[in-house]
Amino acid sequence: MPGKTLLWDQTLFRRGELFEFDHVPEHFAHRDSQQRSLIFGVRPALQGMRPLNMLCVGPPGTGKTTAVRKAFEELCEHAPGVITAHVNCQASQTRYTIFSQIFQRLIGHAPPTSGVSFKKILDEVAKYLVGNEKILIVALDDINYLFHEKEADNVLYSLLRVHETHPGTKIGVIAILSDDSLSYVFDPKVGSIFLPEEILFPRYAWDEIKSILSDRAKLGFYPGVLSEDVLDVIVDYTSEAGDLRVGIDLLKRSALNAEERADTSISEDDVRLAYNKSRMLHLSRMIASLGSGEQAILAILAKRAEAKEQAGGKGGDTGGEKEMVEAEQTAGDLYAAFHESTGLGYTRFHAMLHKLATLRLIDAEIATEGVHGRSRRITLKYGFGDVLGAMQPRSL
Repeated sequence: MPGKTLLWDQTLFRRGELFEFDHVPEHFAHRDSQQRSLIFGVRPALQGMRPLNMLCVGPPGTGKTTAVRKAFEELCEHAPGVITAHVNCQASQTRYTIFSQIFQRLIGHAPPTSGVSFKKILDEVAKYLVGNEKILIVALDDINYLFHEKEADNVLYSLLRVHETHPGTKIGVIAILSDDSLSYVFDPKVGSIFLPEEILFPRYAWDEIKSILSDRAKLGFYPGVLSEDVLDVIVDYTSEAGDLRVGIDLLKRSALNAEERADTSISEDDVRLAYNKSRMLHLSRMIASLGSGEQAILAILAKRAEAKEQAGGKGGDTGGEKEMVEAEQTAGDLYAAFHESTGLGYTRFHAMLHKLATLRLIDAEIATEGVHGRSRRITLKYGFGDVLGAMQPRSL
């Protein structure tokens, strides 16, 4: 049933900020064990000791960043001798820019943009910590962006070895990795000092997603805006994507669609219309977070699917939610093209396939038919046009 007509000066949003990705909820549900692990790891800092290093691992949209931010909030409230610094490694991808962020967090202003060496910035950071008897905990969010050119090794080595050149410096690191496993191998000189406690963040179950989105909607919308049936549709889409951020974005976009219709409640059509935009935002973010090798695999699959459609194959990129060309590539055929394009070996290729499947960008099914016995059939889970479009620079 359609809702009542929305007056020109009315809105469905009681607290619109709750639907922003960087909002830290007051009550952080379904991550109790992960929160306890984080608090346990930083607890030594309360006694003036160096905290444990930690690695928060899990697919995108599983609460890793929020969990760390909540732990940092508690530290700021109860540990005046501890300073926390959260660094977005997607925005800061070099050792120099990361330490510049840390410098700004400590000193209160950014270092000069030119004429200052990395060693000078490192010296100032260490001198500040020792002189003010402070302990620093650095969260390196999306550390996977530092894996290229072994920049992760450079950053971790500088952070964790600084006490050797500046006695009394105490720094701990929380690395946040958007993957289900650490496929990156650290340099031995880093691995021997990092030794992180792993904290796993699995995907949210369907009922957990509903609980989180329901709470967000009750606080963020006025009463009557979102029905139980429409909420279930949003939860289904979110569960399929495997990323809670899709659901939060859907709540916001669906409400805006209802407001555009001057309706006081969200309809299923509002959600479906919102999903077409939200899914592309989600896809673009995921692809942007991938390495060049993983993007190469997607590009090969998408271009072969496109070629199949142009040659008269059934299906194609329709811009819809489900209709996708199945570029039925065996793992062997796909690897041959991948190796020719990148020069990388099968071990790396296999790890990349696993990551893409975990992110739900591809299906990698075991097919029993064929003269060579069991093999994997690789297909895209998105339309080839969506994938190729998401690989282009875009502002969403």
